[in-house]
Amino acid sequence: MPSPVESAAEDSRASFRAGVRAAIPYAAVGGLLSMSFGVLARDAGFPVEAAIVMSAVVFAGSAQFAAVAILAGGGTAGAAIAAAALMNSRFLPMGIALGPSLPGRPALRAAQGQTVVDASWAMANRGDGTFDRWFLFGSTAPQYVTWMTGTTVGALGGDTLGDTSRFGLDAIYPMFFLALLIAEIKDRRTAAIAAAGAVVALSLIEIAPAGIPVLAASLVALWGLRRREQAA
Repeated sequence: MPSPVESAAEDSRASFRAGVRAAIPYAAVGGLLSMSFGVLARDAGFPVEAAIVMSAVVFAGSAQFAAVAILAGGGTAGAAIAAAALMNSRFLPMGIALGPSLPGRPALRAAQGQTVVDASWAMANRGDGTFDRWFLFGSTAPQYVTWMTGTTVGALGGDTLGDTSRFGLDAIYPMFFLALLIAEIKDRRTAAIAAAGAVVALSLIEIAPAGIPVLAASLVALWGLRRREQAA
């Protein structure tokens, strides 16, 4: 009969393997998205090494695409950083929710929290306010591998791949965002907030510096979220 320690270790391995299996579809899509990012980053003037390092360190598609789009459009580094920070601000409440399910001292919990990505966080949620951390680790691992692989292929093969529209790579991320947005629109109030952000962004594209439309739309979304919470 296995000891409690051995049983716990086996449960952890089983959860990790289950996370890996569950993440395969997300990892496949992520590989295509990151390939698109690698190509776009090179087109924006990023060295190959910079594009790969950015994916390795940031590992957040929305923030990376926003930063590259702003810089490619002539925006400042400050605007790119601000937009990326707003895009990634969702990880703060996600990390707070996850924290109690992570063992160890604060530094160790912070290190484990670096594995949080949207899909993994959602799948690891047990539904009772706790999270399966080994499932989280397992589901993030293949996504990280394909994200790095796709970025490397896109950055190194940018000249061969050419225009991202050639293979439809330019449409992947906008459609991915649209799918996420549609999934989040659960009521009329949320739809109104999304529409208001879109109108503000579209109205500023032709008159504002690059990056400002994204920031403005994000601020509209934050304002709408605050109003919705106050009304609840």
